[in-house]
Amino acid sequence: MRGEPCDEDVEWEEVQVTGPYIEDKHTLSQLARMTGNAYALPGQKNWYDIDVTWNTSFPFGWEDAADGFRGHVFLSPGNATVVLAIKGTTLQGPTSKKDKFNDNLLFSCCCARVDFSWMFNQVCGCYAKKWRCDEGCLSKALVEDSLFYNVGVDLVNNLTALYPASTIWLVGHSLGGSLASLLGTTFGLPAVAFEAPGERLAAHRLSLPLPPASPVTHVYHTADPIPQGSCTGPLSLCAQAGYALETRCHLGKTVVFDTVGKLGWRVDVQTHTVKTVITKVLEADVEGGWDSTEDGIPLDVPLAREEEDCVDCYKWEFGHYDSECTMPL
Repeated sequence: MRGEPCDEDVEWEEVQVTGPYIEDKHTLSQLARMTGNAYALPGQKNWYDIDVTWNTSFPFGWEDAADGFRGHVFLSPGNATVVLAIKGTTLQGPTSKKDKFNDNLLFSCCCARVDFSWMFNQVCGCYAKKWRCDEGCLSKALVEDSLFYNVGVDLVNNLTALYPASTIWLVGHSLGGSLASLLGTTFGLPAVAFEAPGERLAAHRLSLPLPPASPVTHVYHTADPIPQGSCTGPLSLCAQAGYALETRCHLGKTVVFDTVGKLGWRVDVQTHTVKTVITKVLEADVEGGWDSTEDGIPLDVPLAREEEDCVDCYKWEFGHYDSECTMPL
């Protein structure tokens, strides 16, 4: 059961699954454009054109204006490949409240308690005083049926039932990227996340068994503080806007575009937008490439690498402190 400790060893069955060719710049650009379209409806000014191969699509989650979990499903000819694109956080709009709640629950160390001044903005009741947090309480808080991850589980189950012979990929930006990663890990489906906060801690709290070979690829650039877990502290722009985005450790491998070193950008949360990623990073021409092989051959896409020695929430102590596990109304 999700959210309960799992002490038994998991026996993995190895299955070959076709995933996106992430070493190809155009492939990443197309997936990012689908991700951008998760924020819009066809015909709106922020809708991105994509290859005619993916011209068949349908929306989900747009019926209720306040339903935060939304996006689009894109289909290749013959439904051979199905791409689920999940919307990330919208700062101002009908979904903003739910978006922020899920952000703060998934990516904060302990219920979005940045410091004592956040005591009335906590998203769960797991804080146990003096940098301690009740781990069992956190796990229970993450499996509420109304949370985006659980809504996503139901949606992926429906997609696999509708398209049993299709290859399913998951993509998303920011919060949507982390959700794509968590769902991809849950179902063993390829997932590509753009500029996503670290979701490894959330996966642990959900008790997700992690496969030996992760199906997840993270893509972000070095001027964006959010995926690097550096938009933190009570004086940060994220905290000032009410977001406790404290985690930085990711599942799978990461493709990191060095916009600070290559383009001279400064670290700025405003570079977090999906538009920036598409137009100024993935579709930009960079002299000498973004990376190179061992032989010095320039690469349009940096090599995917696993994160090493990454630690989240080092100040906190997690255990069982019998705190009251409450969710805000």
